[in-house]
Amino acid sequence: MNLRPDVAVAAIIEREQRFLIVEERIDSRIVLNQPAGRVERGESLLAAVKRETWEETAWQFTPVSLVGIYLWCNPSSGRDTIRFTFTGRVGTHDPNQALDHPIIATHWLTHAELQARTEALRSPVVLRCIDDYLAGQRLPLSAIAEFGLGT
Repeated sequence: MNLRPDVAVAAIIEREQRFLIVEERIDSRIVLNQPAGRVERGESLLAAVKRETWEETAWQFTPVSLVGIYLWCNPSSGRDTIRFTFTGRVGTHDPNQALDHPIIATHWLTHAELQARTEALRSPVVLRCIDDYLAGQRLPLSAIAEFGLGT
Protein backbone atom coordinates (compact mmCIF):
# COMPACT_ATOMS: atom_id res chain seq x y z
CA MET A 1 0.00 0.00 0.00
CA ASN A 2 1.34 3.43 -0.88
CA LEU A 3 1.63 6.06 1.81
CA ARG A 4 -0.63 8.55 0.03
CA PRO A 5 -3.94 6.98 -0.85
CA ASP A 6 -6.54 8.90 -2.80
CA VAL A 7 -9.31 10.24 -0.57
CA ALA A 8 -12.76 9.86 -2.07
CA VAL A 9 -16.37 10.35 -1.05
CA ALA A 10 -19.55 8.64 -2.20
CA ALA A 11 -23.28 9.12 -1.66
CA ILE A 12 -25.84 6.39 -1.09
CA ILE A 13 -29.24 7.77 -1.98
CA GLU A 14 -32.28 5.54 -1.73
CA ARG A 15 -35.77 6.29 -2.95
CA GLU A 16 -38.56 3.69 -3.07
CA GLN A 17 -36.02 0.86 -2.62
CA ARG A 18 -33.95 2.12 -5.57
CA PHE A 19 -30.49 3.63 -5.40
CA LEU A 20 -29.19 6.59 -7.38
CA ILE A 21 -26.39 5.19 -9.56
CA VAL A 22 -24.18 6.81 -12.16
CA GLU A 23 -23.13 5.13 -15.36
CA GLU A 24 -19.69 6.33 -16.38
CA ARG A 25 -16.91 5.58 -18.84
CA ILE A 26 -13.62 4.78 -17.06
CA ASP A 27 -10.61 3.68 -19.11
CA SER A 28 -12.82 2.72 -22.09
CA ARG A 29 -15.06 0.61 -19.82
CA ILE A 30 -18.65 1.53 -18.92
CA VAL A 31 -19.22 1.00 -15.20
CA LEU A 32 -21.81 1.65 -12.48
CA ASN A 33 -21.01 3.54 -9.29
CA GLN A 34 -22.56 5.68 -6.61
CA PRO A 35 -22.11 9.40 -7.14
CA ALA A 36 -18.49 9.62 -5.99
CA GLY A 37 -15.18 11.30 -6.51
CA ARG A 38 -11.98 12.62 -5.05
CA VAL A 39 -11.81 15.22 -2.33
CA GLU A 40 -10.12 18.40 -3.55
CA ARG A 41 -7.33 20.08 -1.61
CA GLY A 42 -8.77 22.18 1.23
CA GLU A 43 -12.27 20.73 0.79
CA SER A 44 -14.17 19.08 3.63
CA LEU A 45 -15.59 15.59 3.20
CA LEU A 46 -19.15 16.92 3.45
CA ALA A 47 -18.54 19.67 0.90
CA ALA A 48 -16.93 17.10 -1.43
CA VAL A 49 -19.83 14.64 -1.30
CA LYS A 50 -22.34 17.44 -1.93
CA ARG A 51 -20.28 18.74 -4.87
CA GLU A 52 -19.68 15.32 -6.41
CA THR A 53 -23.34 14.37 -6.15
CA TRP A 54 -24.38 17.64 -7.81
CA GLU A 55 -21.78 17.42 -10.58
CA GLU A 56 -22.52 13.78 -11.38
CA THR A 57 -26.32 13.65 -10.96
CA ALA A 58 -27.68 17.23 -10.86
CA TRP A 59 -29.33 16.42 -7.51
CA GLN A 60 -28.68 18.54 -4.41
CA PHE A 61 -27.55 16.20 -1.64
CA THR A 62 -27.73 16.66 2.12
CA PRO A 63 -25.58 14.14 4.03
CA VAL A 64 -27.26 12.75 7.16
CA SER A 65 -24.85 10.04 8.32
CA LEU A 66 -21.65 8.21 7.50
CA VAL A 67 -22.22 4.63 6.35
CA GLY A 68 -18.59 3.60 6.48
CA ILE A 69 -14.95 4.13 5.59
CA TYR A 70 -13.52 1.75 3.02
CA LEU A 71 -9.93 1.09 1.96
CA TRP A 72 -9.56 -0.41 -1.50
CA CYS A 73 -6.52 -1.21 -3.62
CA ASN A 74 -7.32 -1.12 -7.33
CA PRO A 75 -5.71 -4.27 -8.75
CA SER A 76 -5.36 -2.69 -12.21
CA SER A 77 -3.48 0.42 -11.13
CA GLY A 78 -2.17 -0.55 -7.71
CA ARG A 79 -3.56 2.73 -6.34
CA ASP A 80 -5.12 2.78 -2.90
CA THR A 81 -8.28 4.72 -2.12
CA ILE A 82 -9.89 5.58 1.19
CA ARG A 83 -13.58 6.11 0.54
CA PHE A 84 -15.95 7.87 2.96
CA THR A 85 -19.49 6.83 2.07
CA PHE A 86 -22.40 8.95 3.25
CA THR A 87 -26.14 8.56 3.09
CA GLY A 88 -28.66 11.35 3.11
CA ARG A 89 -31.45 12.86 1.14
CA VAL A 90 -31.76 14.67 -2.14
CA GLY A 91 -33.59 17.91 -2.70
CA THR A 92 -33.77 19.90 -5.88
CA HIS A 93 -32.97 18.24 -9.20
CA ASP A 94 -32.01 20.20 -12.32
CA PRO A 95 -32.67 18.01 -15.38
CA ASN A 96 -31.01 20.66 -17.58
CA GLN A 97 -27.72 20.56 -15.65
CA ALA A 98 -24.90 19.05 -17.70
CA LEU A 99 -23.40 16.05 -15.93
CA ASP A 100 -19.69 15.90 -15.18
CA HIS A 101 -17.39 14.10 -17.58
CA PRO A 102 -17.23 10.99 -17.72
CA ILE A 103 -20.86 10.46 -16.59
CA ILE A 104 -23.07 8.99 -19.30
CA ALA A 105 -26.36 8.74 -17.41
CA THR A 106 -27.97 8.31 -14.00
CA HIS A 107 -30.25 5.44 -12.98
CA TRP A 108 -32.38 4.42 -10.02
CA LEU A 109 -31.58 0.72 -9.55
CA THR A 110 -32.65 -1.86 -6.97
CA HIS A 111 -30.20 -3.86 -4.90
CA ALA A 112 -31.14 -6.97 -6.93
CA GLU A 113 -30.44 -5.15 -10.21
CA LEU A 114 -27.00 -4.15 -8.94
CA GLN A 115 -26.27 -7.68 -7.71
CA ALA A 116 -27.16 -9.01 -11.15
CA ARG A 117 -24.62 -6.64 -12.73
CA THR A 118 -21.63 -7.07 -10.41
CA GLU A 119 -19.28 -7.31 -13.41
CA ALA A 120 -20.33 -3.77 -14.37
CA LEU A 121 -19.63 -2.24 -10.94
CA ARG A 122 -16.66 0.11 -10.80
CA SER A 123 -15.33 -1.74 -7.75
CA PRO A 124 -16.53 -4.26 -5.17
CA VAL A 125 -16.88 -1.33 -2.76
CA VAL A 126 -20.06 -0.18 -4.57
CA LEU A 127 -22.16 -3.15 -3.50
CA ARG A 128 -20.46 -3.46 -0.09
CA CYS A 129 -21.50 0.11 0.77
CA ILE A 130 -25.11 -0.60 -0.18
CA ASP A 131 -25.07 -3.86 1.80
CA ASP A 132 -23.78 -1.97 4.86
CA TYR A 133 -26.43 0.70 4.35
CA LEU A 134 -29.19 -1.92 4.10
CA ALA A 135 -27.85 -3.60 7.26
CA GLY A 136 -28.45 -0.29 9.07
CA GLN A 137 -24.82 0.71 9.52
CA ARG A 138 -24.69 4.44 10.33
CA LEU A 139 -22.29 6.74 12.15
CA PRO A 140 -23.17 10.31 13.10
CA LEU A 141 -21.58 13.06 11.06
CA SER A 142 -20.02 14.24 14.33
CA ALA A 143 -17.71 11.20 14.06
CA ILE A 144 -15.77 13.21 11.46
CA ALA A 145 -13.32 15.83 12.69
CA GLU A 146 -11.63 18.08 10.13
CA PHE A 147 -9.10 20.79 10.88
CA GLY A 148 -7.61 23.61 8.86
CA LEU A 149 -9.79 23.21 5.76
CA GLY A 150 -10.95 26.08 3.61
CA THR A 151 -14.52 24.82 3.10
